[in-house]
Amino acid sequence: MSQTTITALRATPVTVPLEAPLLHSNGAHWGRFVRTIVEVETADGYVGLGELGGGGESVEQAIAGLLPYLRGHDVFNLEAMRFAICNPTASLYNNRTQLHAAIEFACLDIIGQKLGIPVCDFLGGKLRDAVPFASYLFFRYANPETGRGEVRTAEQLVQHARELKAEHGFTSHKLKGGVYPPDHELAAFRAVAHAFPGERVRFDPNSAFSLADAIRFGRGIADLNNDYYEDPVWGMAQLSRLKEFVKIPTATNTVVVNFEQLAENVRNGAVDVILLDTTFWGGIRPCIKAAGVCETFGLGVAVHSSGELGIQLATMLHLGAVVPNLGYAADAHYHHLTDDVIEGGKMRYVDGAIAVPSAPGLGVKLNRDKLRQYHELFKELGGYPYDRDPGRPGWYPLIPNARWADPGVAMVPKLR
Repeated sequence: MSQTTITALRATPVTVPLEAPLLHSNGAHWGRFVRTIVEVETADGYVGLGELGGGGESVEQAIAGLLPYLRGHDVFNLEAMRFAICNPTASLYNNRTQLHAAIEFACLDIIGQKLGIPVCDFLGGKLRDAVPFASYLFFRYANPETGRGEVRTAEQLVQHARELKAEHGFTSHKLKGGVYPPDHELAAFRAVAHAFPGERVRFDPNSAFSLADAIRFGRGIADLNNDYYEDPVWGMAQLSRLKEFVKIPTATNTVVVNFEQLAENVRNGAVDVILLDTTFWGGIRPCIKAAGVCETFGLGVAVHSSGELGIQLATMLHLGAVVPNLGYAADAHYHHLTDDVIEGGKMRYVDGAIAVPSAPGLGVKLNRDKLRQYHELFKELGGYPYDRDPGRPGWYPLIPNARWADPGVAMVPKLR
C-alpha cells in the first residue's frame, strides 16, 4: 500500500446559529456554537475532516503549529501520531488532547476514503445501524429571530420536550440543570418524567450542587426511571461520598476524561457510567480503548456531546456503532442547531436515532458554501465567553453555584 503522507493542515473557525441561547451552570451558549473545522491533506490528494470546539487565531495557530510534527507522516500510523502530538511526558507543559482528536478524525476519514469503507468497519465493525439519542433539554432564553420562546418554567420545559419528541422521536430525556434553584429544577425534571411515563430520564447540573443539595435532589428523583445522575457535584471524592446517600448510578464527563482518571475511578468506584467524548478523550480510538476498560471492570459507557456540528457528530455515530457495551442513548446538542456545514444539511433523527454514515471515511463532506458563510459569521460576531450569562451581566459561576438565577424573572440577554 502506498503511503498517504500529510502535506497540509487547514483550520477554519465557524459560527453556526442555535435556535435559542442555551443556559448551563457555567453560563450560556450565546445563541450559536463556535467550532473549528480542520482539514488534513495528503500527498496523494485525499482530504480528511476534523472538528473541535472554539475558534479564533489561537486555535488556528495551534493547528498550524502541528504541521512540523506531522509533515510527511503516514496517516495510517495513528499510534506514532498520538505520541508525536501529545507525548504523555510532555503533557504537563503542552496538553494537545483536543487538537489530536481533530487530527485523528481527519486521518481516520482519509483511511476510510482510501480503503473505500466507513470508519466503523475498520474500528471493529458495526454492531448497530443507528445510534439512539436523548432529547437533551435546556433552560433557554427566547430568540425572536427564530421564533423560539424561552424555557424557564416546568410547563414550558414539558412543552419543549413534547415538541422535540414529536419532531425527532426521542424516548430518553436529559435535562441540563444547574441554572435555577434546585427545588425549581427538581419540580421541572419531575414534570418531564411524569409527562413521558415509562421513558428514561437523566439529569446533569454540571457539578453546580453542593453535596447537601445533591443528596436532597437525588433523593427527590430516586423513584423516577433514571439512567444516571450526571456530575451533580465536583470531583471524584464528592461523587464517591454522594453514593453513600443516593443510590442512582452516577455518571461523569468531567472527572474521568483520561486513562489515569479512569484507573483511579476503577479503584475507588466513584462513578458508575463513563461518558465518552470523542473530543475530550482525544479521538475515537481512545474512546474505544476506554470502553474496553469499562467493560472489563463493569462500568457503563455512553456517548457524550460537547456541542458538535456534523463532522464530530459523525465521529460519535461511528463510536456508537462499534462499542459493544453501549448501554444508554447518546447525548447530542445537534437538534438545537439551525444548520450545519456538511453537504445535505443536518442529519435526520428517525425514531430518536441517527443512522451511522455508510459512505467511505466519516461519511460526511463539507459544503464549501456553508463553510464560507459561517466563517464570515464568525468573523462578524467573534467568540463568546462560555462562562458568562448574557442575561446576567457581572455574574460568574462558582462551585457549588451559590448565585442562582431567579426562575420567576424573564431575562432579555444581549448577545452581541
